[in-house]
Amino acid sequence: MPGRGALCLGLLLRVLLVCGSAQQPDSCRGLCECSEPAKTVKCVNKNLTAVPPDLPSYVRTLFITGNRLGRLPAGAFPAQRLPDLSALNLSGNRLGEVEAGALSALPALRQLDLSGNPLVSLSPQTFGEGGSPLEELTLRGALRNHTVLLSLAAMLQSGALRNLSRLDLADNGLVVLPTGMFTALPALRQLDLSNNSLVGLHNVSFQGLGQLQSLNLSDNSLSVLRNSTLAQFRGLPTLRRISLGHNTWVCDCAIEDLVAWLKESDQVEGKEALTCAYPDKMLGKALVKINGSDLNCSLPTDLPSQLQTSYVFLGIVLALIGAIFLLVLYLNRKGIKKWMHNIRDACRDHMEGYHYRYEINADPRLTNLSSNSDV
Repeated sequence: MPGRGALCLGLLLRVLLVCGSAQQPDSCRGLCECSEPAKTVKCVNKNLTAVPPDLPSYVRTLFITGNRLGRLPAGAFPAQRLPDLSALNLSGNRLGEVEAGALSALPALRQLDLSGNPLVSLSPQTFGEGGSPLEELTLRGALRNHTVLLSLAAMLQSGALRNLSRLDLADNGLVVLPTGMFTALPALRQLDLSNNSLVGLHNVSFQGLGQLQSLNLSDNSLSVLRNSTLAQFRGLPTLRRISLGHNTWVCDCAIEDLVAWLKESDQVEGKEALTCAYPDKMLGKALVKINGSDLNCSLPTDLPSQLQTSYVFLGIVLALIGAIFLLVLYLNRKGIKKWMHNIRDACRDHMEGYHYRYEINADPRLTNLSSNSDV
């Protein structure tokens, strides 16, 4: 009897395993690793060219990475099939194109990672017309194409991602950012712009980012931060951490405002390590230790003000020359009038001579008479 009981128990377990495997989608029996207790599916390095159509509905965290998707078409994720999917990682899939509506059927999506994809086309309507509840967006190394950057800016400015709290745009080689790119992100708390090639922030507006807590600008090509940018930083009440390390700070007179702000602000992380890159005499000097005597700012450095002053001075000089010229004309008005009369008389005599010769040439009789008189 004990032997028969053990045999029955083994058969029961085998039946349960067969039934369980029969209920698993095809994608979970070869292409992907599925874990229902963890609500996770991993399709990693499987040379997939499209999103598996039969993903289990229980999935909350989905990894489709290291494949060859190439393109993410509209409706790539079947509508109503993944109601609980909250985290989607599509990094490193050689994605070049993301079409309108590609991610519109994911009502619970909160985290999206598109890093490491050579995007050349990103539709501003990727999440559909109604927007998305997305809270975290990672695009490391995916914005090498300027057109894609502009499309992303249009998407952000449209208000489609108003719930976004974390935006990672690092490692993209960005030189400048589109104007007003972050103005429609009221919930943004973390913004990562590190490891790019940003040369300035003069056209970047941080106004409206009332919840911003962390801003990473390290490893860029910033040479100075202007007063307008510093004023925006001062006006963000929750901004507590700004990273500015490994930038090419030019320590001339234009950096005075940045130095003064660094000395008084507690927002900058590791500000004691910020050093001058140019000129050579200031190389390696800590920004917070710079004094006015180090910069020798006896001359004004505000170029627009200098140009404005130069234009005003030039206008005054030209006006003075014009006034002198008019005065000379006025004082010599009689001589000028006589000179004009003489020119008029000379021109009239000259024209009368031409008229006389024309009459002689036009009349044959006068021509013969003129010839005989010459003889």
